This record gives sequence, structure tokens and C-alpha cells, in this order.
Amino acid sequence: MVEHHTAEGEEPSVTLDAFLDQSNATAVRLEPDDDARALIPHLDRLALIEIAFPKYRDGRGYSSARILREAGYTGELRAQGDVLVDQIAFMKRCGFDSFSPEAPLNQADVEAALSRYDHVYQGAADAAVPVWKLRHG
Repeated sequence: MVEHHTAEGEEPSVTLDAFLDQSNATAVRLEPDDDARALIPHLDRLALIEIAFPKYRDGRGYSSARILREAGYTGELRAQGDVLVDQIAFMKRCGFDSFSPEAPLNQADVEAALSRYDHVYQGAADAAVPVWKLRHG
């Protein structure tokens, strides 16, 4: 389920540099130029990784999400910033499970975007089986 999150009542995310300099944070925020691989040794203690999308056209956050999921991260992975409804399904495939867009999204549009395609063409960070594998085993 895709949920819209706000920061009410949750631990604030710290920057990657601040996280690497301390040992007690459980939430970290990655900026587009941060290397997500620096978090891999610490994934077991993180409850939230927030990935910034300052502009919708900046796709580096997709790569960060997939790197973290493929490395075994199971906590909340949140896309924050200039998140558009057209991107939600692709973000979900890369491993995002929550979203905090700067501008509110219409929930009906989000649900429509997530249910638009019954099949996928390639593997990703989600568990969707590619259509070619369904056809040919």
C-alpha cells in the first residue's frame, strides 16, 4: 500500500554525513549526490531512509532505492520532494514504499497509476515477475 507521509511524531532524518558521524540515529536522508552504498553496513539499524527528489527530472534517487533494497534493506524507504503521480509506479518498482510529495497527490490518481499495468517487462527491486518469465517459465 502506498501511503502519503508527513513528519508528525517521527524521528527527524539526519543527513548521510551526520549519520556516519553518530551511532544513535535510526532515520537518514539521502540527497541526490550521496552514495547510498555508504549505508549498507548500517541497514540493520535503520527504520527509515528518506531519499530526496529536489526536481522530478532527477532520477538518481531511483538508483539509490534499488541499491538499498538489493542490499537487503527492509525498512521504510520514502521518496520525498518533487514526486509526481506519474512516477509513483516506477518508484514503487525500485523499492519505495512511502511518499512525501511537496504538493499533495490525489489518492484516486495514485491508485490508478499503481493499477494501470498488470504485467512488467523486466525484474526490479519489487517481487513482480516479468511477463516473459510468465510466458516462458
